[in-house]
Amino acid sequence: MTHELTGKRILITAGAAGIGRIMAEKMNAAGARVFVCDIDQTALADLSTTHPDIGQMQADISDRAAVDAFFEQGLAALGGLDVLVNNAGIAGPTGPVEDINPDDFERTLAINITGQFLCTRLAVPHLKAAGGGAIINLSSAAGKFAFPLRTPYSASKWAVVGFTKSLAAELGPFNIRVNAILPGAVEGPRIERVITAKADARGVPFEEMLANYTNLASMGRLIPPEDIAAMALFLASDDCGTLSGQALSIDGDTQMLK
Repeated sequence: MTHELTGKRILITAGAAGIGRIMAEKMNAAGARVFVCDIDQTALADLSTTHPDIGQMQADISDRAAVDAFFEQGLAALGGLDVLVNNAGIAGPTGPVEDINPDDFERTLAINITGQFLCTRLAVPHLKAAGGGAIINLSSAAGKFAFPLRTPYSASKWAVVGFTKSLAAELGPFNIRVNAILPGAVEGPRIERVITAKADARGVPFEEMLANYTNLASMGRLIPPEDIAAMALFLASDDCGTLSGQALSIDGDTQMLK
């Protein structure tokens, strides 16, 4: 099924690479007007070349002034807002909790949850003015399972679920749907870096740690990023109806993380 997004005005954080880029491309192809930010200038330049109709700017969403600028430029380009996709996030440090640098912990939360708050607080008045809309927050399988050696990341992703459910209750009366997507281990360079760091922390080969990820999902494989984008497309569309306040797992039926 192709979900129609013609005329939808959509802001996506970290939308120039990875999952965010695939979301931006698919939403654009479905008829939406899309504006993205990203911290990666090289990725932004490439997106500008391949999709000049997708608006963009460089921004670190943990920086309040940068978020303000993103909304100012994005809303000016789009002429309003129907959907916010809080996609930006980092993996954070890997290691025993006693070895984690507090600065790294704070940086992980600043991007993965405070950044979502900074964007959402600016988006809500415009969604209300539009008569409703949708907020899509990216969490993780680490937002529902324990994730040893990844406490900063897991703490931030559990926080996203609580943020999402509370927002859904608060914003439902304004016809604003709020949902979280909880990806499992998604194919690509980022999960390769995470698995490498986890293997190093445990002193095991990369292949053994990769098997740890795939063997813990009943479908036995990594998740294509297109699956995450497809869910985001549905959540952004009017086909989504009254679906709100949900933490939606796209994880190949992951049973646990370790």
